[in-house]
Parts: sequence; structure tokens; C-alpha cells
Amino acid sequence: MLYRRFGRTEIEMPVFSCGGMRYQQSWSDMPLGEVEAGNQANLEATIRRSVELGINHIETARGYGSSERQLGEVLPTFKRDKLIVQTKIAPKADAGEFVAEFRDSLKRLKLEYVDLLGIHGINTHEHLWWATKPKGCLAAARQLVKEGLVRHVGFSTHGTPALIRDAVNYKGADDHGFDYVNLHWYYIFQQNWGAIEDATKHDMGVFIISPSDKGGMLYRPPEKLKTLCHPLHPLVFNCVYCLSRPQVHTLSLGASCPEDFELQMSSLLLLGQADTILPPIEAVLEAAMEEAVGRELAHDFKKGLPQWDGAPGYINVLTILWLRNLALGWGMVEYAKMRYNLLGNGGHWFHGLNAAHAEDVDVAGALQGSPFAEKIGEYLAEAHEMLYETPKKRLSES
Repeated sequence: MLYRRFGRTEIEMPVFSCGGMRYQQSWSDMPLGEVEAGNQANLEATIRRSVELGINHIETARGYGSSERQLGEVLPTFKRDKLIVQTKIAPKADAGEFVAEFRDSLKRLKLEYVDLLGIHGINTHEHLWWATKPKGCLAAARQLVKEGLVRHVGFSTHGTPALIRDAVNYKGADDHGFDYVNLHWYYIFQQNWGAIEDATKHDMGVFIISPSDKGGMLYRPPEKLKTLCHPLHPLVFNCVYCLSRPQVHTLSLGASCPEDFELQMSSLLLLGQADTILPPIEAVLEAAMEEAVGRELAHDFKKGLPQWDGAPGYINVLTILWLRNLALGWGMVEYAKMRYNLLGNGGHWFHGLNAAHAEDVDVAGALQGSPFAEKIGEYLAEAHEMLYETPKKRLSES
């Protein structure tokens, strides 16, 4: 296993982390007595395989259903100083509720402390205010550090790039903001690189959320993408791409069973060759996208477009054009459908609306800053026709 210094926390972090979103019994909270023996055995085997491979960062959240309770039956069986444990608690307007939920999480995990406590889902400026206001969640988390219940405090986010940078750059009265950030950044989605650069300046740890799932459902890639990424598997290509940046410290590996580690682990053998093996694949991917959607749209679809809250009808035009490109250029239709149908149905985790009502607003008139203003209505209609299905719930709501 390869380890990287996790910013100013000084933790030697494995470059893969064992994220806890896929191996638990249920996304709904449930007592341990209702957990199936087979599921618990699989979870334990997954954690033991993770640690065996050197992936000793175990990451979960209060909002991951039965995950914490089930981990509480396994984590105490390891030497505590051999594990790096992270849990996450959603921000609250009342910091007392945040602390109460954390204390409950600690009981579920059956641990005396956690190494990393993340404020889970700073996705809006209201959430950021709840975290950073006087006597807010961040101040409460710092008090938990003083009590010895937490070692370091960070945040996770699905917010806009501007919001994330605001949070990364936040400095309190004590000139001490967050110690680390969990955010999305991978080959198909690079808009948060500025936030990573800011985090690097502040010596923060950088944890990449779900690069194999939200990064393209790469554990079951479409045939076209597999061909374009040859000779690498798309998942391996993405891992090497992400880890070739020293500013990135760890990638969440959302294992559902012990076998899920093997493909990602194989990418470590290729990191020393990243400068040689990545550029040819990137060139093939770029050429395929240009051929499918045109050179200008392939590279400049974001130009002049506002974020969802400044777009006509709150339609998330940026995301929709991005998904259209992925579907047409690289055959990522299944992934694009999954993401598209969460628009308007995923709360603050998936911002903005889909294009169902695009005909009811003056899209072209409102988006004159885009070089594609006159065509965007057509692109939105095409994307809706191609991607819309009966809306699916978020994984955590299923």
C-alpha cells in the first residue's frame, strides 16, 4: 500500500480508503438484531480484507443507515492505533443536536474516539453558516477535539465549486478552519480542482468521494468506454489519473465485498508510469468526444453558463450538457441516466432541475453569455429524450 501525508493532520493516509456506503445491511437505521448474519459476515470480511491490504482508513457516516452499528461489532476487534476511523455528521442549525448525534455515533461504533470527524454535506451556504457561525458545528467539533473524542475536523460536500472554495478558505477567529475536505473530483468531473489547489495551500487533507461510482459507475463501464481506455480498465485509468496528482491524498473505495479491492489495487503498480500511460488514453478520449459532439462543445460547453441557481427555471444546464456529452461521446448512458434522474429528486445533494420544463422558459435569452445559447434548448430537449426515466431515489433513500 502507498501512503500519503494527509495534510496538517499528519496522518499517514493510505491512498485508498474503505468507504462505508455499500456493504451495510440497510440505508435505514435498524437495530443490530435485525441485521442478517450473512450481511454482517460479509461486512466483517470486507473490513478485514481492507486492513490486510493496508487500507486502514475506515470511513462511514451517521447517515449511512446501519453502517455505524455494524462497524461497531468489528472495529473494536482491531488494535485501535492501527486504524484511522472517520465518521460524518450532518450540519445542524443547533450545534447541540450535532454533538448529540456524534456522541450517539461514537456509541454505535463502540470506540473511545474517532480520528476524523466530517461535517457531512456542506452543500449550501446555509449549511456553511450552520457550521461556521459563532457556537456552530465547527466550534462544537473543536470542543470535542479538546475532550479527546475527535482528533481532526473536516467536511464533505456536494456543493458548487464556489461554495466549496468558500468552505475550504474559511478561517475562524482562531485562524483555524477545517483540517480536511471530502469532495468530488475525477477524470470526468474536474470542476473542483480549484478547491483542491486552495486546500493544498492551507495544508488540508484531500479525500476524493466515490471516484469509481459517482466518477462514472466504472465498476461496470460501457463497452465504448472500455475500448477508449484500452489497455487499461476505465476504473484503473481513473485511479491512476487521480493519484498521479500529489495534491490528492486518498480515494474512497466503496467496497461491497472483499473482492472489490483487487481492481483498484492493481492501479498502484502503474503510478510510476502515469506520465507515459495516461496521455495516449486521454488523447483517444478527447478525440472521441470531439467526434461525437463537436470540438467546441467538447471543450467549451461550460463557457458562460451559470450554476443551477442562476439558470433559467433553475434548470441545471451545466450538469445536463455534461451528461449529454458523456452519453454521446463515451457511451456512458447508464451513468448519465442515473445522474439526470436525480435532478429535482435528490434534495441539496443534487442541485437544480432537469429539462422537463425547458420549453416554458426563455433558455436562449437567459444564457446569452454562452456561445451555444441558440442551441442549448435543442441540447436540453435531446438530453431529456435520451436520459429521462421515472425518477429514482438516492441510494440513501432506497
